Amino acid sequence: MIPIENLAAFGVAAIAIIVIPGPSVLFVIGRSIALGRRAGVLSVVGNAVGTVPALLAVAFGVGAVVASSAVAFTVIKLAGAAYLVWLGVQAIRHRGAPARAPLGRRSSTRTLLAEGFVVGVTNPKTIAFFVAVLPQFVDPGAGAVWAQLLLLGVVFEALALLSDSIWALAAGTARTWFARSPRRVSALSGAGGVLMIGLGGALALTGSKS
Repeated sequence: MIPIENLAAFGVAAIAIIVIPGPSVLFVIGRSIALGRRAGVLSVVGNAVGTVPALLAVAFGVGAVVASSAVAFTVIKLAGAAYLVWLGVQAIRHRGAPARAPLGRRSSTRTLLAEGFVVGVTNPKTIAFFVAVLPQFVDPGAGAVWAQLLLLGVVFEALALLSDSIWALAAGTARTWFARSPRRVSALSGAGGVLMIGLGGALALTGSKS
């Protein structure tokens, strides 16, 4: 069992990292602005589930291989970036739809969860983060290392899920208020799409392996 002091220290470090808006937060904000609170929260859940394979890979040693491979890192990074750009383009193309349909109901639950999952599973920074940070809080003499890594990962996932959900609800609430004007909500949906496209471009151009 991981020492309680290690777990507490990791919790503090995780919170410090999570509260700073990163790719996941920007994705969630973009989805909430474009489609509403329901879509934002479902995207949070899908994104969180999408990071589970990375956590399992790191816990069982595969993550280190991917994180150190320039080819694997680049392929995953570009796939995730392209998908974000595609989602952004779709949000811009259909930005007028919320004015004609019930707010936040344009996409099915399965679709929203699946889209969030794809973004989470194709984010190479998740593997890099787990590989770089989780082992620092493991005590080799306190039991199975893989079990400690999994526990740390679960703690991080829970904190991230809570924080990202707050961002989603806040952004979705702002959208609901703007939705009183069809023209404003159309512009806001377009802005959410632009945000996702920008995020995809940033992901494609940064964090490359040398």
